[in-house]
This record gives sequence, C-alpha cells and structure tokens, in this order.
Amino acid sequence: MARARIGVARAMTAAVVLIVAGQAGAADVHQAASVPQAEACVAEAPSPWQIRLRALGVITEDSGYVNAVPGSGLSYSNTVTPELDISYFFTDNIAAELILGTTYANIDGQGAIGGLGKVGKVWLLPPTVTLQYHFTDFGAFEPYIGAGVNYTIFYHQQVGSADDLKVKNTFGAALQVGFDYMVDQHWGVNFDVKKLFLKPDFDVTVAGAKLTGKAKLDPWLIGAGLTYRF
Repeated sequence: MARARIGVARAMTAAVVLIVAGQAGAADVHQAASVPQAEACVAEAPSPWQIRLRALGVITEDSGYVNAVPGSGLSYSNTVTPELDISYFFTDNIAAELILGTTYANIDGQGAIGGLGKVGKVWLLPPTVTLQYHFTDFGAFEPYIGAGVNYTIFYHQQVGSADDLKVKNTFGAALQVGFDYMVDQHWGVNFDVKKLFLKPDFDVTVAGAKLTGKAKLDPWLIGAGLTYRF
C-alpha cells in the first residue's frame, strides 16, 4: 500500500512538472513571436520627410513700367527649369515645403519704350516656403493646398540696350494647389501649380539717364514630376 502511494505521488509530481514546463515553453514562444512584430511596427512607421523633383514651366505676366515715362511697359520671357522640393509632415495632413529652383528672365521694353528692345537679362532664385494642408480621404490620390512666402534674389544681371540695370531683391506671397498620386508606399507622381506675387523695383540707366521702375512678373509656376517619401 505504501509503495502504491509513493508511485501515485511520483506520477502526480511528474505531471505537475510537465504542465509547468509546457506553460513556460509556450510563454517563451509567444514572447519570441511578439518581438519581431513589435520591431516590424517600429520599422513601418512612416518618415515625416518627402522630396519631389519636377520639371517646371515659369509663365510670367507682361506688366511693369518705368517711372517718369508715360505709356511705358515691360515684358518677360517664359522658361522651363528643374525644381527640387523638400517637405516635412508635422501630421498626416499638415506639412511645410521648401521650394528650390532658379531660372532667368529676358526683359523687353513695351509701349512707349518698345524701341529699346531687349533691355537686359536677369537670373532669379526664389526660395519659397509654404504651409500645406493634405487631404487624406481619397486613397492613392492625395490633393493639397498651400500658402506661404518667397524671397527672390536677382543675380548675374546683364544689360542689353540699357547702360546699367539693377533689379532689387524682394519678398512676395505664394499660393499653391496640387496633388500626389502614390504608386506605392514610397513613390508617386505629382502635379503642382503655384502663383508667386513678385513685383520688384529696379534701377536702370538708358542713354545716360538714370530711371527707376517696377517689374510686375507675378509668375505662374506649373510643374509635374516624381514624389519620394522616406
């Protein structure tokens, strides 16, 4: 009888050991399986950074004048140039974008000064910062609107019929509308339209006469290109 009791006790002890060991093994397996999932969640967290590379058409308005010359007018050449944009997303909907590009404009006399022909040529660098709202309810199609400010720097200024030309750096407002169509998590195509309100003052010397005026370029910037999200 004692031997039977000892056998039963041994069997119960072995069963308890097996149950405890099985639970410990299952816990280890669950913990090991959850670690990669946690790491995967961290790895899939979207980056707030985005870049775009666009081909940009710069379409100016032909407006402006020379002070003290009634009926004077100005016109400017249109150009195509590359543009690089860098965006930072504060939330899924709110982003700030820095717009970088440079181009040139030929300046021609119009109206009362039309006989001057090409007055000169200037290069301009208009870095622009906009604050954007992105709509996120349309799947892969992601439209946005934005508004901001630009500071345009005029450099490498050359004269044509003028003896001297100095277009002055200036601030201006900017409006923006566009969309991304995302092909996958990182890559997309973009279409974008911006309006810059750009009216710099200038000094010009023609036939020894020193004059001043205002160039009302107010360009439309129409671009298309690629989007990459990190």
